[in-house]
Amino acid sequence: MRLGSGIALASGYRVAVRQALSRSSSTSGSDAGFSLVEMVVVLLIVAVGSMLAVPMIGNLLSAERIGGNAQALSNSTAMTKMRAAARFGAARIRIDLAARTYRAEIWRKTGTPGWETEGPVEQLSPGVSFGFQSIAAAPPNTQGTIGQAAACRDDAGANIAGTACVVFNSRGLPIDSTGGPTGAGAFYITDNAEVFAVTVSATGLVRTWRARPTGTLNWVLQ
Repeated sequence: MRLGSGIALASGYRVAVRQALSRSSSTSGSDAGFSLVEMVVVLLIVAVGSMLAVPMIGNLLSAERIGGNAQALSNSTAMTKMRAAARFGAARIRIDLAARTYRAEIWRKTGTPGWETEGPVEQLSPGVSFGFQSIAAAPPNTQGTIGQAAACRDDAGANIAGTACVVFNSRGLPIDSTGGPTGAGAFYITDNAEVFAVTVSATGLVRTWRARPTGTLNWVLQ
């Protein structure tokens, strides 16, 4: 149920309560006050309104959570791209699927070369995880086959299981494991009701998409 419908429903309850109060206040003398029946009616109205409002508020908060997570992940990806260009060195956004976390990493060029974390490790909200449910196709003009970005590699070049990375070169362009340009990088998150995708084109354009895993697939650019 949409938020507007919930507001209209709540307004209806307030009108009913005011009518009950008006009937009581229109009496005079010793009859003034609430009757037992009127009290029961008001309590029932409040109880029913509360029961209907709780799931509406829960759905609204859930939508806000995953939407906020998608925006934060998109912002981190864009900032990592800018960090690579500003440092004239490689940088990547890394996600750990099982831990439901992501972070920016930069390639250390001095001392012993290797990846090091820069900034905080961020975690998805409760109820939100990395995945795309039963959706079978990626957003238009992005990946050929839907899937999380390629696995991250350790300092020796070996794949790190349970991870996904989008790597940017010193020009802020996404590259694959060979150093060639790629537009196949994407991250997907879901709360089982909706799926959000953060995609990175071969030119470095970061975009956010939303779709539902049920019904006709329709990726909507955010």
